[in-house]
Amino acid sequence: MGASYQPPDPHNHHKPYTKNPPCFLSKPVCALLACGFFSLALHLLCCSPAGTQRPSFSPLLQYINNTYNSVSSVPGGDDKSCNYSEGRWVWSPGYARRYNATECNVKESHDCLRNGRPDTGYLDWRWQPAGGCPLPAFDAGAFLAAARGKHVAFIGDSMARNQAQSLVCLLGAAFPSRLVYRGAGAPRKHNFWRYAFPAHCVTVSFYWNPFIVKATGKAEDESVRENHVHLDTPGDGWGADADTIDVAVLGASHWLLNGAIYYNGSEVVGAHNAPPELSNYTRIGYAWPLHMAYRTAVERLSSSRPRTVVLATFSPAHFEGRPSDSPTACTKMEPYEEGEKELDWICRELRDIVYDEAEAARARSAAGGGATRFEVLDVTKLAAMRPDGHPSVYMHRDPFAHGVPERMYSDCLHFCLPGPVDTFNEILLQILRKRR
Repeated sequence: MGASYQPPDPHNHHKPYTKNPPCFLSKPVCALLACGFFSLALHLLCCSPAGTQRPSFSPLLQYINNTYNSVSSVPGGDDKSCNYSEGRWVWSPGYARRYNATECNVKESHDCLRNGRPDTGYLDWRWQPAGGCPLPAFDAGAFLAAARGKHVAFIGDSMARNQAQSLVCLLGAAFPSRLVYRGAGAPRKHNFWRYAFPAHCVTVSFYWNPFIVKATGKAEDESVRENHVHLDTPGDGWGADADTIDVAVLGASHWLLNGAIYYNGSEVVGAHNAPPELSNYTRIGYAWPLHMAYRTAVERLSSSRPRTVVLATFSPAHFEGRPSDSPTACTKMEPYEEGEKELDWICRELRDIVYDEAEAARARSAAGGGATRFEVLDVTKLAAMRPDGHPSVYMHRDPFAHGVPERMYSDCLHFCLPGPVDTFNEILLQILRKRR
């Protein structure tokens, strides 16, 4: 893994200005040096070669820009006390209008503007953490500097994919990227992919694995009714690549609420929401399997070398009691206000499981002398307050071109890109920049 980048401390980067600063060189020498620097600056500005992929800045401007970016977005000197999980959404016109989703090849059903969504107010909100804690806007240069030389992998369900695609778009809006690999055909083309950002030797991958651990059945073939989940075995794809991963973001919960048969080795240990013909299996619910899935994943990712494993919490859907094929589902056009909508007990329980497993992983790592850092990306409340940020019927291209249909599937789970999910990556950046 590449050397860890530490951004300059904004409090030490510039000395306070004084009326008579000390000078240890004679005035003629200082004048000559100033002229020489000015000539060099003009040469770099005027004579730098043109880029091949997009208009490039001169080396001098790149240096100035990178230095400014790395300094200006450090929150409070890398304050470790910021709690980003609590707060409120505040009106900030244009804040989330940061990239063109069509240009960065997101899943078509998440490209709400391309699909004709007429209201764009969902792009005008910013998450303000409680207690006045700052959450800087996403800085692509700072992220790539923090991840320099590293493989960043998102592992999990379609919400993990939503966040992964958001990150690639945020980074790609500022730096050239290259598609290294993409699965063949739908849905694999969106479920298995890797991008490289060559200037920083950073790769970003997504591994579709909705249970995190190995699963067959509906997770691979929509025509199958149930899933067969092996709680003691990491998912095939990411499990094979685990030793190459430097930053892992794990996100799974939604699929564990659905039907599944659970195994330990070759033995069935129970089922949840199983079909009637499989009702003889012990009913074990979803909480214990989720504990075990995270435990298997973090044990595979535990390492004697420095590595960061981030466990993302549950991001709720907003069908608001309406059927998923109703065109009136999730039609709200503004975030919830504080106290307007409380988290239900399932959301709280799923979030608590992530915290429990992260804490248990830290304890095991410390006892075993491991170097893996375990963090929680708590997005549950900030996501729960954004019923306006989903594609709804605009997961389809021009859904009302032929009138208002009686039935049309609405996506009230994933977020539009760009949209509220970009905030997940603002918090992820702060996690990566936090000192151990």
